Amino acid sequence: MLLVGNDERAVHHRSDFWRDPPYEGHQSEGSTMLSESDLALVNALQLRPRAPWSLIGRALGVGPVTVARHWERLVERREAWLTAYPGAAVGERLAFAFVQVDCAPGEAMRVARTVAGDAELTAVDYVAGPCDLVLHLVASSLEGVSRYVVDRVSGLRGVVGTRTLVAPRMYAEGSRWQVRAISREQRGLLMAAESSSSAGMVPRFGELDRDLLLALGENARASHAELASRLGVGASTVRRHLGAALAGGVIRLRCEVARSLSPAPVTMLLWLRVPPDQLERAARTLGRFPEVRMCAAVSGAANLLVGVWLRSAGDAVGLESEMVAKLSRLEIVDRAVTLRAVKLGGCLLDERGRIEGRVAMDFWGGV
Repeated sequence: MLLVGNDERAVHHRSDFWRDPPYEGHQSEGSTMLSESDLALVNALQLRPRAPWSLIGRALGVGPVTVARHWERLVERREAWLTAYPGAAVGERLAFAFVQVDCAPGEAMRVARTVAGDAELTAVDYVAGPCDLVLHLVASSLEGVSRYVVDRVSGLRGVVGTRTLVAPRMYAEGSRWQVRAISREQRGLLMAAESSSSAGMVPRFGELDRDLLLALGENARASHAELASRLGVGASTVRRHLGAALAGGVIRLRCEVARSLSPAPVTMLLWLRVPPDQLERAARTLGRFPEVRMCAAVSGAANLLVGVWLRSAGDAVGLESEMVAKLSRLEIVDRAVTLRAVKLGGCLLDERGRIEGRVAMDFWGGV
């Protein structure tokens, strides 16, 4: 049984399921979820995106060539992919905001597609809720946030109103979410092999780190030699900078999966309010929920915005009840269900949530 969350009941640690029909063939257009072997591989790459195929294969009980080919199939079918983005060490020098957009009837998807190619937006969601679109905006400053909303979004044909929620702090972000399709022992094997050679190094973000981030955004598993050739530096320089950037949280990598084929295909946004003196504790508590993909402090009537991924819309009832049970003074101000994710993590998505393009996340150039 495959579950999202902390349940340790995962796929059996055996190699034969990699040769079952779901692996040798592919998911049909009517499939509702990826196969067990697909999810196991995705989970392994969520833990160690750049781990050698030999290690991934050892953890999953298959050979390195088999697991590499399996990943190639997932990528070719556009059902899973890797991406790179700035981590918290860089994020402290950036301005984050969520923009609620009201559109004229019939204009929401046209507006969403228009802005999806903008580098300033990491995500674009068409939702059922207090607005038509929710834009996840990143800029080099609050002035940049203002310029983008006023000069770009507000003037678009079809936009009838906007509300901007500045996010002074991000408590949790997407790289923490996992499909939880492998066992504790398999996760332990993957994480035990993680290099600690760069541990304790001071995070930094220079021009080379920026170039590395852009290159990894196109191919997160590119070798040190490939990255060195592209950037015009030595492989040892790339190895040193990349090791420090990953260890220090300057660069984060994550493995995404098409939402419609994942164990948690429903996305919801919850606008929450807690007493100001309980904000930090509430954010930490909410961040421990396995369904929580994102948690941010925001301006406005609500002071927390939480993004959750669920197995069904009905699961929201139980989740909200559990949240209130753990945080007695929490109020749910509003909620929205994502009807269509147009962009996620800088990647453009089709109607089934499969990747169909990338937009370089070069929004930190002024920091």
